[in-house]
Amino acid sequence: MSDLIEGTSGPATRTGPPPVRGRWAQLSVLGGAMLVDGTEAGLVTGLFPVIRNALGLTLGSLGVLTAAGKLIGVLAAPLWVWAARRWSRKSVLVLSTGLWGVWGVAAGFSRNFTELLVFLTVLAAGYAAAQPLVSEIIGDLFDPASRGRAVGALYGALALAGSVLGPLIGQLAGVHDGWRWGLWGVGVLNILFGVVLLLCFRDPGRGAAERQLADLDRATRESRTKVDLATVVSLFKIPSFAILLVSRLLSGHLLLSSFAVVYLVDVFGFTTQRAAVVLMPLGIGYLLGTLLGGFLADWATRRSPRHGLPGALQGAQVAFAVLAFLGTQVHYRGIGAYALLFCLMGVAQGVNPSLNRPMVMAVTPPELRATAFTIYVSVFEALAWAAFGLGAGFLGQAVGLRPVFLAVLVVLMLVNGAFLTLLHLPYAKDVERVQRELDLRRRAALA
Repeated sequence: MSDLIEGTSGPATRTGPPPVRGRWAQLSVLGGAMLVDGTEAGLVTGLFPVIRNALGLTLGSLGVLTAAGKLIGVLAAPLWVWAARRWSRKSVLVLSTGLWGVWGVAAGFSRNFTELLVFLTVLAAGYAAAQPLVSEIIGDLFDPASRGRAVGALYGALALAGSVLGPLIGQLAGVHDGWRWGLWGVGVLNILFGVVLLLCFRDPGRGAAERQLADLDRATRESRTKVDLATVVSLFKIPSFAILLVSRLLSGHLLLSSFAVVYLVDVFGFTTQRAAVVLMPLGIGYLLGTLLGGFLADWATRRSPRHGLPGALQGAQVAFAVLAFLGTQVHYRGIGAYALLFCLMGVAQGVNPSLNRPMVMAVTPPELRATAFTIYVSVFEALAWAAFGLGAGFLGQAVGLRPVFLAVLVVLMLVNGAFLTLLHLPYAKDVERVQRELDLRRRAALA
């Protein structure tokens, strides 16, 4: 059974596929584009206290900005995935995560909340393509035995860069119209990365890293690319995937990155520049968590194909809840204690992508992975993020952010950890089912 999950043996072949040529270089190109996307989103949340003062906004405005960006992704991501099947994944990524940065430049010229909301929402509609398409491409660049490390490396690099850029962006709070300059600069960088994608990225094609399909020609590998309503509905019938979807709705730690700075400003009285300091240890912690999660995912799969990944994912939720209580509900004298605890929270949060992304890849066939990640990230995660953002914005304005953080980052995360117990029973069976299907496809292709 473990051989089937790791992709090192099986009825159709006894050796794993050769590594996709240049896979780490291609991952670096994709990571560069995602970095700029994330930086632009983080700029608004990190500098919200000064944007609030400049445009006369309220705390609820941050909830609206966060929710609008996520909700538009629910509509836009499926359209981008459809366009990628109609034309190509590369062309869609060049447009949506690169040239789309022109809307970030436009956001820098916003004169009021309405203009800022419109421009940032349109910008988020383009960025919605990145998560499902890049996640799908990782599954085509890396075989099952190395996907955990690949996801960990990608999100770790993003976290490292973000930990450096976050405090630097925070210093723009001391510059007149600094938030505008930040949006203009990141928008231009986005456009430049679109050019890099156009010139340097090579799409390996679907199924290129599957042991049963790797040595087949690309046309044969991609012969099953049609996705209709019935196939989409079939994803919800995969027990492990359904459990992971509900777990995404319970992932209260999504709130942390959006409200970390304003929380420290409003609840504990730090200045924006001082509060932004925690973004660096948070990012470094997230980096360490993604790297740890990558090795943990591959080790857990080898150690226990049935319980390894589900158990590790459960542990990450509980660990985050404990650290979030210590980091958001206890008042310390200086910023140093918060920096340490935010770093540890980053570790617990960073483990998640390296565990859950490979799990989604393992229980879905290659042609459905983009659709699966659209549902998982661009719909369910986006809905959760929007709900948490709106709730924190308006409830925080009414009762304060402290009890909101207690309910979402502590209590809800403990519930999530308990709920993931359900994953232990069906996960290994769902992985084996996909492997059997790929074996059948190989035999049919060779026949």
